[in-house]
Amino acid sequence: MTAKGTFNIDNWTPQPPYDDRDGIQLGQVTLAKTFHGDLTGTSMVTMLVAGTEVEDSRSYVAIERIDGTLDGRQGSFVVQHSAASDRGKQSLTISVVPDSGTGELRGLRGTMDIDIAPDGSHSYTLEYSL
Repeated sequence: MTAKGTFNIDNWTPQPPYDDRDGIQLGQVTLAKTFHGDLTGTSMVTMLVAGTEVEDSRSYVAIERIDGTLDGRQGSFVVQHSAASDRGKQSLTISVVPDSGTGELRGLRGTMDIDIAPDGSHSYTLEYSL
């Protein structure tokens, strides 16, 4: 099954870098999102980021818990993000953590793609099974 829609980033809270030397910065960001479309609800994200002296070379990993309704089924689930930009060439993998679904989302499996439009708006596509 496929769920599509948009999301807003409601709160972006970076912490001071916990390691900043030799041109490499390691830090943490927490953020909140609101989802619209086939998935409606909110999420909390904890992200670890690594930045380099090369502006377009960086990465992040994150854990995100999403609470809401997916195609009429209520519950929550966790996704794991892994992303990198290698001098501008980007890769992103977002996977549902196995057996993290609760309520009517118990047993959820899947992957999510995120698209950021030139105007800065965000959309998602969640390919999933229940």
